[in-house]
Amino acid sequence: MSHNEQAVPTAGLHTQEKSSAKGPHIAPPLAKQLPMVGWYDPRQLAKTGIEVAISTIFGRHSDQRLVEAMASDEDEKFYDYTYEYLDDGHAVCEPDETKPRTSIWIDYVGDVGDGWNSTYAIASHLAELGRTFTYTDPRTGTERSDETVRGEVLIFGGDEVYPTASREVYNLRLMGPYETAMRYTHGSHPHVFAIPGNHDWYDSLVAFTRLFTSHRWFAGWRTRQSRSYFALKLPHNWWLLGTDVQLGSDIDGPQVAYFARLSEEMEAETKRTGKHASVILCHAEPHWINAAVYGAEDSNYSESNLKLLEKRLGHNVAVFIAGDLHHYRRHESLDQSCQKIIAGGGGAFLHPTHEGLRGKSLDVLIEKSLDGQMNDRTFKLKACYPPKAESRKLCWRNLIFPYLKGNASWSFGLVTAALYLLTTLSVVSRINDNDRHFQLETYNLWSIASTALFSTLDSTVTSVLVVAILLGFLFFTDTHSRWYRSIMGPLHGLAHIIAAFAVALIVVTFVIIISGRAHSEQAWVSSLRWGGYRFMLDWGMLVAALLILLGGYVFGSLIMGLYLLISMNLFGRHANEAFSSISVEDWKNTLRLHIDEEGTLTIYPIGIRRVPRKWKRRTSGTGPEMLPDDPQATPPELIEAPVVMQKAITPTGVEEVSRSYKPPAA
Repeated sequence: MSHNEQAVPTAGLHTQEKSSAKGPHIAPPLAKQLPMVGWYDPRQLAKTGIEVAISTIFGRHSDQRLVEAMASDEDEKFYDYTYEYLDDGHAVCEPDETKPRTSIWIDYVGDVGDGWNSTYAIASHLAELGRTFTYTDPRTGTERSDETVRGEVLIFGGDEVYPTASREVYNLRLMGPYETAMRYTHGSHPHVFAIPGNHDWYDSLVAFTRLFTSHRWFAGWRTRQSRSYFALKLPHNWWLLGTDVQLGSDIDGPQVAYFARLSEEMEAETKRTGKHASVILCHAEPHWINAAVYGAEDSNYSESNLKLLEKRLGHNVAVFIAGDLHHYRRHESLDQSCQKIIAGGGGAFLHPTHEGLRGKSLDVLIEKSLDGQMNDRTFKLKACYPPKAESRKLCWRNLIFPYLKGNASWSFGLVTAALYLLTTLSVVSRINDNDRHFQLETYNLWSIASTALFSTLDSTVTSVLVVAILLGFLFFTDTHSRWYRSIMGPLHGLAHIIAAFAVALIVVTFVIIISGRAHSEQAWVSSLRWGGYRFMLDWGMLVAALLILLGGYVFGSLIMGLYLLISMNLFGRHANEAFSSISVEDWKNTLRLHIDEEGTLTIYPIGIRRVPRKWKRRTSGTGPEMLPDDPQATPPELIEAPVVMQKAITPTGVEEVSRSYKPPAA
């Protein structure tokens, strides 16, 4: 591998260094503090839908990974972190073979680049030089403290930006927070590697490639990779591999071959050190969860492709780490030799950790053998963050999701308001008919349904809208389950249609009563003259239309929220839709990994229970440029006791040791 990659330092790095030498420091402009993405904002829905459709159609036929494989150095195998680095902050960045490493710290964060509060809270934590965590040992009950150090390498685990990738969005939602957290570094510069997720692929990886594979600086971290996937050689024959599953959740042939070639290096290192190779495998998606939840209903969700990669690696994978699901969850094999960890809490909206009362339980996972030559493995759930009870409680916010403070999806109700009015125009047009049917005491579910049916059959426009509504909610419904989609989709659509006509009938009756229409057809009718023409304005119909719009906003949003609540808390469906609606910016998480002098891997799962809502500018000292100014915010803390994986002679080269094991001091 060539170690002389050319780095292009950021302008901010050298601008600040020069300014400090010549005169007083000039504070950089403040980054824009954006709210969480409004996934139910109609404008955002339309824009995202178009970009996803384009990327799905064209992205699969223009695989950037093949271009990278052809353009990259064929001799490049891995990045060697078994040595310290010579790094002048400019062009020189290469291993110093006179200074071998005996230990290393690595930070991992997944699913970043959403709202400012959540993204910057994590970024400022990652920029700290170190932090001491106190926790209770679950086996001894004693209180312990471990000192941790900022990672010498930072791994982005996928979906570096939301909602879709572009140079502008990367700058606003990712670069802005991370430059504010650590604009530049002195001395030994930390490095950064990134795995692309599906959101990074929505522009065919153009912005991702420019930012992470062009040897630029990413804030105070140096980028080094030349492809969208990579391999890091770590001390004591540990390896960290980052894959690229593109949009189809698969690994292409050249990528499998790239990782398979590493087995020779692993075997050579085993002979040299006498220690089995142990792999930390990082994916953008948790294939073990997707296979457990959807595998029986959708053959596209399978572990086979990634299991093939694991087989090529000689079954040496000790730790699986993935993002895509925006929470923390850890499963452990029964023999304690393998961990499967989801850590997608780097900034994006929270995903649920509960499965619903009738949903698929994820407490126990069975990993099927790919070829039947090995026994199936069982993994048990050891921890999740937030707790399931808290996750279930948060889901109730769907009942008021458009009205939540700071929720950018408040405009969703405008869509249901317009649909309700357009669908019931046939009812509004009868406001002058003195129809005795418009009496509150005559309204029940049957009368409302019969009115809806009559209006649908009597009006071509209404019938088209009703069919469009039913089809729209049918396609919106969870597509992984055919029976759920076939039943709940139409029921959801019918609920909106019945609600629309119920609102319209009540509103029209109300207007008739207060306007005295039963006695005078000319009440609330005005004559307007303009340009030699005479126009008749019916204020009653205008008031009715406005009230129906208001009812459509309130009840349309309520029915949508109720559907999402029932789907998630009862059936375990629509996990993404039920939590993107409420945009919870708390319960963020990241991982800090330490390989010590003995070759033991310690994983520190770090969580932030409540991120700050207010910030203030630093006026003195060094460190992140913005500091929390919210007394209700909570500091980073351990989600659970550190997970300790000690080198041993096992198929994966590791075994979990007692939680009372004391890692060497940092």
